Amino acid sequence: MHKKLRALIKNLRSQGPLVFLDSQSPEHPSSKKSYLAAAPDASIETFGTRIVIQHTSKKKEIFEANPWEAFKEFRKLYPGWHFGWFGYDLKNHTERLKSENPDTAGLPDLFFIRPTKLLGIDPVTNQIHNLLGPSVNLPEDAGEQKTVDISNLRSGLSETDYLAIINNAKRLIKEGDFYEINLSHQLNADFSGDPLDLYGMMRQRGPVPFGAYIHRNDASVCCASPERFLRKKGHKLTSEPIKGTIRRGHNEQEDAFLKNELRSSVKNKAENMMIVDLVRNDLSRISRPGSVQVEKLYQLQTFNTLHQMVSTITAEMDDETDALDAIRACFPMGSMTGAPKIRSMQYIEQLESFKRGVYSGAIGYFTPDDDFDFNVVIRTAIIKNSKLSYSIGGAITADSDPQEEWEETWVKARALTGYREIKA
Repeated sequence: MHKKLRALIKNLRSQGPLVFLDSQSPEHPSSKKSYLAAAPDASIETFGTRIVIQHTSKKKEIFEANPWEAFKEFRKLYPGWHFGWFGYDLKNHTERLKSENPDTAGLPDLFFIRPTKLLGIDPVTNQIHNLLGPSVNLPEDAGEQKTVDISNLRSGLSETDYLAIINNAKRLIKEGDFYEINLSHQLNADFSGDPLDLYGMMRQRGPVPFGAYIHRNDASVCCASPERFLRKKGHKLTSEPIKGTIRRGHNEQEDAFLKNELRSSVKNKAENMMIVDLVRNDLSRISRPGSVQVEKLYQLQTFNTLHQMVSTITAEMDDETDALDAIRACFPMGSMTGAPKIRSMQYIEQLESFKRGVYSGAIGYFTPDDDFDFNVVIRTAIIKNSKLSYSIGGAITADSDPQEEWEETWVKARALTGYREIKA
């Protein structure tokens, strides 16, 4: 991260919640612009059916409300740009589902701000353009990125327990309960330092097209996501699910071998195809008949720590569909649930031991013209009260090798840990 941009973010945090959406991979076709949204005059947070709305100095609470409908009304009352997140547990307000596992972070299910200061940053040149509010001068004293300390990092599950959960999921697949399920375990640690500096370190370990740093009063979100959930531009909707992961090699020869192994993996292709079909089904609910298309299938994308298999599905949104309803129809991303979607989410609640919260949700923005772009919240550290949580997981199918699945989750932890070998 550019030193002066980092210093600017630190300065703007004093003016309230802040959202930095960071397209870090100029070579990625989706990395067109980064956004820094700050100094909000209105915000909305939801906790189950409790809604908290802040406008200037006035605070309003609403009880027993649907958070999706409350946010739709918020966007009408306070139009403009909106930046924030949809947490995974909003699923409970679209389907007959529940979340009863322990919540380590206690963050809102939904959190959005309307900024009065908005900057656009070119990811190639680092040029900053003022998009909203008075011009902002870059600080002269940029300061140095400081070291953070992550200690006592451990998983909520032992390797033995995680393998047992995978074997249980495979048994349920054979019995016909679902075809595929995404299962995760949560890492927890003690944290000291500035979360923004942690985000900078994660960024250095592997630039991604959908990174995000969010400052919300007593909590921070540091996201190094390579995956797009859903984008709307005009009437066109685009989703880019990722399924299929393999580590980077130690040299060019090994790297090429691993890429070919992923490219030819029947298991990974099956995982990817199941989610592609799920996304196609979600999009068909709110799109013009016949408009859903698979533009790219099994495309390989390479990042600093791993290779991943990505597919691209597009559709033309129905004229009668509200932008937020399009997100609601597709939420959460199928790559984080499994198939069939609702059945998989029911079993995720039974098989996992923590409330996902922001993890598996979506971070992004709405424009004043009702376009939007949201990522999938993976490779994400949540810091609150000097505690850090970071969830890792993967898709389980009938062909999954439990030991390989365990190892793959730790490959995905490298955005946080680097290449240190840390196991529970």
